[in-house]
Amino acid sequence: MASMLSSLVSLLCMCLTQWLVVFTVAKPIPNGFSVDLIHRDSPLSPLYNPLETTFDRLYNAYNRSFSRINRFKPMYSKAFQSDIVSNGGEYFMQISIGTPPVSILGIADTGSDLTWVQCKPCDECYEQKSPLFDPTKSSTYKSVQCGTDPCNALDGSDRVCDPEKNTCKYSYSYGDRSFTKGSIALENFTIGPVSFPNLVFGCGHNNGGTFDNVGSGIVGLGGGPLSLVKQLGKSINGKFSYSLQAYDSASESSAFIFGTAKESNAVTSTTPLVQRDPSTYYYVTIEAVSVGDKRLPYGSFTSSSTAEKGNNNNIIIDSGTTLTFLQSEFYNSLKSTLEEAIKAERVSDPKGLLSPCFKADQDIDLPTITFHFGGGADVKLQPLNTFAQLQEDMVCFTMVPSNDIAIFGNLSQMNFLVSYDLEERTVSFTPTDYTNNH
Repeated sequence: MASMLSSLVSLLCMCLTQWLVVFTVAKPIPNGFSVDLIHRDSPLSPLYNPLETTFDRLYNAYNRSFSRINRFKPMYSKAFQSDIVSNGGEYFMQISIGTPPVSILGIADTGSDLTWVQCKPCDECYEQKSPLFDPTKSSTYKSVQCGTDPCNALDGSDRVCDPEKNTCKYSYSYGDRSFTKGSIALENFTIGPVSFPNLVFGCGHNNGGTFDNVGSGIVGLGGGPLSLVKQLGKSINGKFSYSLQAYDSASESSAFIFGTAKESNAVTSTTPLVQRDPSTYYYVTIEAVSVGDKRLPYGSFTSSSTAEKGNNNNIIIDSGTTLTFLQSEFYNSLKSTLEEAIKAERVSDPKGLLSPCFKADQDIDLPTITFHFGGGADVKLQPLNTFAQLQEDMVCFTMVPSNDIAIFGNLSQMNFLVSYDLEERTVSFTPTDYTNNH
């Protein structure tokens, strides 16, 4: 029991919601290349705070989850992109833009589309440790005209046309009152060893709010037409993957893969991506959840109001949310089933974030929890994916109720290679042995 709880702490203190993507030497793989993911709380991260304890980092990560879910709630309104919460960027990705190339560290986000960076001249910019990108010093920078496809790909509420120059502008305001405004342009991007010409991005001249000063803007990895992975398209065969693996030292790292990941002997579970608005988010269908051998159908708990919104059994796969959020009525049933299955003393999380929690100074038999997705994809989650030791003598369930949106968070995705095929419209989960993948 002690070793199991030690492993929980080791995994969760290092593999929580925010990671740092750092390009050292991109690793060539068949039909693609990979970059390292470094946890934001790793000693290698510029955001590392040595004064924080393991449990501080756990609670901070969970609080970021509750903040992040607000970005998905306006999905039923027209201004999908503009009402998101920027606080707590989940990953940072280092890319280079322009000619000559300028290194940029931006928030890498599977829940955003448009890539934007802070640019000169800056009417208003948040503090940034690195120099601002100066488009006048790049020989490959090109303005985008109004009425063109790149401009029209923006949501109408985010698109502005400069009547004097006929150039395309964008304007995003985030739910926490952060904002970015600037020009839509084309520019050369260098990702690891590979250069891609004429990618659409936003050159932000007026930006502010709660963005971290170690980064510059956002690298959009969502499913919309302006996202980086959609623009790369055939260059990466419409594929990308990430592996959020357990590690307990700064010498280990996870990976983000552009293109096709190398083959594995492990059994892969594949589920269809659901086409929904907004196209930014990656939706799949959840059919049931099993606790051990007890299967709980998910659809029977879908409320009529949720169904009217078109949600039904859809759940968003999001690498940037730590916790997994489930429809409230279903969560209550799942919670009751867990309490029956786990023969341990119930205790309360003193900060009131998670439930149920159990006393951890005894031999606890924590069950395997299986998510049954559409297309027959059964994803078996081990206790490391579903429970966290929040104090020395307390272990808690890391899934929480939601009245609006279901999200499959990154704790549930750890120790899997999560692979997206945007051409076939699928997402796959392959169990990984990290020591054999690097």
